Amino acid sequence: MENKTGLSTVELDNLLSVLKVRFEKNISRHKEIEWVNVKAKLEANTEKLWSLKEMERTGGEPDVVHYDSITSEFIFYDCSAESPKGRRSLCYDRDALEARKSFKPKDTVVDMVATMGIELLTEEQYRELQKLRDFDLKTSSWVKTPSEIRKLGGAIFCDRRYNTVFVYHNGAESYYAHRGFRGLLRV
Repeated sequence: MENKTGLSTVELDNLLSVLKVRFEKNISRHKEIEWVNVKAKLEANTEKLWSLKEMERTGGEPDVVHYDSITSEFIFYDCSAESPKGRRSLCYDRDALEARKSFKPKDTVVDMVATMGIELLTEEQYRELQKLRDFDLKTSSWVKTPSEIRKLGGAIFCDRRYNTVFVYHNGAESYYAHRGFRGLLRV
């Protein structure tokens, strides 16, 4: 396996081990998928391992949730019970950050997604994730905001309360200690 990740061989082996254990522990998320196929795909696309390492490092607990037969890609989602701890207290995007007069957060959701090389979940993807188990019972997660809403200064986020997935809105410049974001990676 050629290493295009900038990670050491030990880091790569550790990451693959963590992913395998999580995969085997949560078979219900991917009943029709075999680890040997996921591992082979990761070894053929080692540049994606850096993004998975970042998802893991920031508390996302990435796991395979889908195989797209059209694109031949395995889809990893953040599967941590609550919004990833290393990705909270962020406003939505750079425009929102620059609009804040004071108490600016350290980063933005859109910038962090780009840096990590992942995609922000859409509302529909967030709802699909919630079919696997109950997520965000105490936290909330920003989701990809439609451009019509963003142009008006807003952004949307989701959580699960009362056994229901809720979608809310806020000013894009807002941020809270209990709100982060969930991402996905296609491999």
